[in-house]
Amino acid sequence: MKKIVILSMILGCSVVVYAQEKVPIKMDLPKPSFTGTPRAVRKHVHLDPYPSHIPRPSIFVPAGCDKLLSQGCKVTSSDPDPIIGELSYVTDGEKQYDAATYVELSPGLQWIQIDLGEEKEIHAVCIWHTGGGEVQRAYRDVIVKISNDSNFVDNVVTVFNNDFDNSAGFGKGKDKEYVESHFGRPIAVDAIKSRYIRCYSRGNTENEMNHYVEVEIFGRQIK
Repeated sequence: MKKIVILSMILGCSVVVYAQEKVPIKMDLPKPSFTGTPRAVRKHVHLDPYPSHIPRPSIFVPAGCDKLLSQGCKVTSSDPDPIIGELSYVTDGEKQYDAATYVELSPGLQWIQIDLGEEKEIHAVCIWHTGGGEVQRAYRDVIVKISNDSNFVDNVVTVFNNDFDNSAGFGKGKDKEYVESHFGRPIAVDAIKSRYIRCYSRGNTENEMNHYVEVEIFGRQIK
């Protein structure tokens, strides 16, 4: 703990406040993948201008809240029979993009859902739809919801939404579409206590398919 001393001129005394130490969440990153000639994603008003070749700022959380919670967890989906790969790839820890590490879901709005097994305190989510680089692309209607209800009906919290035109039907999001890269897309979460994480997408700027290489959830055990 860091100690901060606050002086009170009125009371003529000092008050000691302990500020909780913050630590950055450390993510193991895959190498960039280059399997073809990159094509620039068409620029439009809804695209995040943040450069895809630069990692986003680290997410700082209270000490002890930076643990990887999702590895090996059960994954279900709106598309239970993926076109390519297995749903288990989403939490298997293998983030290096190739034909044996990603899952491809059918066109249209689809979701994958991670079951942490029990309620945990969630501080961050990071999504890798692709490894980036092979063909630059941005995914549509990327929405991340968290809940203790496996059906996502009650007590649902949305922590990310880049659906600018409400085509997914959950309301217009305030977040921007972004170009995929090997850095993934880290999303800060405000210490929400829940068991399930659901990630949506609706195709991408290259085609109508939905892809996931890995999704990681960070936080701490409650029990």
